[in-house]
Amino acid sequence: MGKEIPAEKSLNLIRGRLCDPSFIFRPLSASSDSNYSKLKFIVSTSITEGCNNSILLLGPRGSGKAAVLDLVVGDLLEQFPDSVSVIRLNGLLHSDDNCAFKEIARQLCMEHHLLFSKMASFDENSHFIIAMLRECGLAHKTIIFVLDEFDMFAQGKQRLLYSLLDAMQSVTSQAVVIGISSRLDADQLLEKRVRSRFSHRKILFLPPSRDELDGLLEHLLSLPADSSFPSGYVSRFNDKIKNITSDRRFKDILKTFFNAHSTVNSFLKFIFCAVSLMNLESGLLSLENFKAALSSMQRQPKLEAVRDCSVLELYLLVCMRRLEVKEQSSYNFISVMKEYKAIHDSFQTSDYYAQNVCIRGFEHLRERQVICYAENRGQSQTGEYRPMKLLISASELHQGMRSHACCPAILLKLLDH
Repeated sequence: MGKEIPAEKSLNLIRGRLCDPSFIFRPLSASSDSNYSKLKFIVSTSITEGCNNSILLLGPRGSGKAAVLDLVVGDLLEQFPDSVSVIRLNGLLHSDDNCAFKEIARQLCMEHHLLFSKMASFDENSHFIIAMLRECGLAHKTIIFVLDEFDMFAQGKQRLLYSLLDAMQSVTSQAVVIGISSRLDADQLLEKRVRSRFSHRKILFLPPSRDELDGLLEHLLSLPADSSFPSGYVSRFNDKIKNITSDRRFKDILKTFFNAHSTVNSFLKFIFCAVSLMNLESGLLSLENFKAALSSMQRQPKLEAVRDCSVLELYLLVCMRRLEVKEQSSYNFISVMKEYKAIHDSFQTSDYYAQNVCIRGFEHLRERQVICYAENRGQSQTGEYRPMKLLISASELHQGMRSHACCPAILLKLLDH
C-alpha cells in the first residue's frame, strides 16, 4: 500500500491539472507576445482610459479561445473589482434578438441588484440596456460583452450587434464587445452598417509551437518538489518524464498525433488518456502509456466497420473492389453478384449464399456507410439496379480484412492479386 498511495495521489494531481484551464494556459500566457497579453492589453486599456473596443477571437474549436478569455477576465476582475461588469451570451442559445436583449437585461439587473421583468418588451429591454450603458459609463464602469459563437449573431438582421456597437459610439458609454468564433471569416458576415462600427481587431489562436508544447508538458506532468510526496518518488517521477519527452520515439508519437489533431484541447485529451493508463504499482509513466493513448485516439471507424462485417459482407466488398480494379466505374448489385458467382465457380468456395441473403448483406453495408449509392438519380429503380460505390479505400479494406477474426484466406489472396 505504501507505493500505491503516492502513485494514486500523483495521478489525481495531474488529472486535476488537466481539467483546470487556468493552470493549463498560465504558462502559455507568460510571453509578452501571447494572445493572453494582447487581449489583456486591449481590454485593460479600455478600462483605464474609458474607451470602447470590439475584438474577435478566432481559431478552431479547442484552441483555447474561451480559456484565455476567462483567464483575462478573471485577472481584470481582481485588478478592477468595482470597474468591470461581464455579460455573457452564446449564439447557440441567444441568437434570436428578443432572447438576447432579454438575457442581457437579466444579467445587468442581477449584477446591479435591480428588479428584472420577464414581461418587458423588446423595446423596453433595448432602452434599458442603452440607459445602463450610459449610467455605467458615467460611473466609469466598463461592461464586457462576451459573445460566444459570434457567427450565429451575424445571421439574420444583426439587430443585437448593431444596437451594441451603435450605443458604443456615444462618448458616455464604456464597453468592450468580445466575439468568439471558429470561423475565420466571421467579420465578413457582418452587414455594412455593423462593420462600419466594428473596430476590426482580431486575435488568431494558432496551434502551439514545439517549444510551447515542451514547456506545457513539463508544466502539466512534473510533480512539485515542495509537496507531501516522498522526495525520492518525486525525483524518480520527474526524471522519468524527462527521459520520455527527450526520447526520439516519443517525439515521433507527438508528430503522428499532431498530424491529425493540432489543438491544445485534443493534446490535453491525449495526455489525460496516457496518464490514466499509468501503472499504479510502479507509480511512473512509461512510453507505452503514450503509445496506447495514441492508438486509442486514432480510432478509424471505417476499419472498425470492416472488422465487424460478416464473411458474406467481406465477399461483397472484395467483389466491388475487383470491379473497380477492372475499371468498371459503374456497378450495381446485379454486377456484384455476377462477380461473386465467378469467384465461387473459380475457387469452389463453401461460402455461397442465396441472392435474398446477399441483398440483406448489401443493405447492412449501406446502413453502416461502408458503401452508398453513386448518385441520387434513379430513385425509382429498385436497389439491385442502382449504381453503387465503395466508401473505403483499398488500403483500408485490406487492413480491415487482415485484422478480421474470421476472414477467409482466399479473400486476402484475391485482394493481393
